[in-house]
Amino acid sequence: MKTFVLAVPLILSLCSCTSSSGGGSLKAAAPVAETAPLAPVVKASRADFKNDLTLTAEFEPFQQVDVIAKVTGFVRTIKIDIGDRVRQGQVLTVLEIPEMADDLARAAAAIDQADAEIATASDELHRAEVSHELSHLSYTRIADVVKTDPGLVPQQQVDEAHSRDLVSEAQITTAKSALHTAQQRARVARAERARIETMNKYMTVAAPFDGVVTKRYANEGSMVQSTPVVQLSQNNRLRLSLPVPESAVSRVHVGEAVDVQVSTLNRTFPGRVARFADKIQEATRTMDTEVDVPNPNLDLIPGMYAEVKLRVDERHGVVSVPLDAVDRGGAGTRVYKVANDGTIHVTPVTLGLENEQRVEVVSGVQEGDTVIVGRLAGFRDGQKIRVAERTEEH
Repeated sequence: MKTFVLAVPLILSLCSCTSSSGGGSLKAAAPVAETAPLAPVVKASRADFKNDLTLTAEFEPFQQVDVIAKVTGFVRTIKIDIGDRVRQGQVLTVLEIPEMADDLARAAAAIDQADAEIATASDELHRAEVSHELSHLSYTRIADVVKTDPGLVPQQQVDEAHSRDLVSEAQITTAKSALHTAQQRARVARAERARIETMNKYMTVAAPFDGVVTKRYANEGSMVQSTPVVQLSQNNRLRLSLPVPESAVSRVHVGEAVDVQVSTLNRTFPGRVARFADKIQEATRTMDTEVDVPNPNLDLIPGMYAEVKLRVDERHGVVSVPLDAVDRGGAGTRVYKVANDGTIHVTPVTLGLENEQRVEVVSGVQEGDTVIVGRLAGFRDGQKIRVAERTEEH
């Protein structure tokens, strides 16, 4: 009886496969050992990272005021309505104040009266000066005679001449004082007329800046008395007041450009950090920061919501690895580096910024190091593996 032994050779075929976890193709490398497990790997490379803080705010007018008439009067004409765009200095409304004309006439009459008083006082001063000149000349002559020929002129006559000289000099002082009083009264009258003319100008209410009329409080014929006529909003530039967290306050800089996303319009507008409070609010631990957004075409309307991406950190050309190369388990943050001979070295790492695909490695990995990506469970330190480089998609 013959026994036949059938020898069946065991054929091991190794094939390259694709890994769906990394989003790319796997290229098989030279095997370390036919029994070693196959692991997808990539090399650490440099990348740029940015960290944006997204904050939500509501558009506010750059400035908004209730335009109030300074004087009390009746609205003669009002030339604008809600929604009208006005320019700085444009007439909004004209008031009518009947007694204003009487006040101007009264002021003009007071000026005429003051001018007449000035003329009268000037004449009185001239007469006083002439009288004093004659009295002083008479007294001087008598005094000279007394000096050359004492006793020729009675002393009483000398005293009377001296007295008339002093009285005429005092009259000059009085006349000057009267003239000064008349001049002051004329100044007061002219100042009063200027005040009335200024108040008369307030009868015309003009726009203090370029803006849009958002409210109208008065109509023709209505009386305004320290009450607003219209509300004016400057909308060609808008404000966004953002509550920046305390942790990001030090990274806020005036003049920094930001992107302003308005979801209702599905558009992004350019903005700029214009000012900040420079004080942390105790209740919220945030700092009010204002972003100015140009709005020349008035596409944006106050009250719309917007999202602002505020750049708080940025890195350029730093060492990075894919997110799925990092094991964030209970043993700490680490990666599985692979040596040239296929040996795994579990290495603790310190991470920095990250995005949707990659993470910055501050320490533990150098550029060009090979790390395992994808499913990391089952691998251990010192284990031998076969590597299949994954082609990363960017």
